[in-house]
Amino acid sequence: MLSFPETAGLRPTLGRTRETVFNWLRPELAGADCLDLFAGSGALGFEAASNGAHSVTFVESSRAAATALSANIQQLNAKNCHVVNNRAERFLETAADPFDIIFLDPPYQQPELLDYALSVLSTRALIGGYVYLEGSSEKILLELCARFRLSAHKTTSAGTTSSILATPG
Repeated sequence: MLSFPETAGLRPTLGRTRETVFNWLRPELAGADCLDLFAGSGALGFEAASNGAHSVTFVESSRAAATALSANIQQLNAKNCHVVNNRAERFLETAADPFDIIFLDPPYQQPELLDYALSVLSTRALIGGYVYLEGSSEKILLELCARFRLSAHKTTSAGTTSSILATPG
């Protein structure tokens, strides 16, 4: 069984939402290079890895959460996964290659992180395919998609969570 630390703001994506997202993404996962930028529990990245992703990069700023992610990777023997214990902003400054699927689920109390991440991902041409956005407001997510010229293909809501799967253009 995977374990996660008690960390302020750690909010794993709900099972129902994860199921919907991976029903959308399943055909695209085989061989994909994925980025779980605000990894937290790593629920999205681990789901991608277990559904055929070539690689998953977990970026997590909390040392406790990053340590738990590393332990879970070891427990699962997930050789296609690795953890970067760094702030998302710093990671994006040095990322070199585009990712086929990017999961953006920052802490809800910091919605500006979505704006920043999409800005850098777009400017540095790091979006190679799909971008999954999760937040507390579908309206804000759709506005971000429009601002960064992302086409929202699918949307869903569960409880206080809204999700969008988008692609460039």
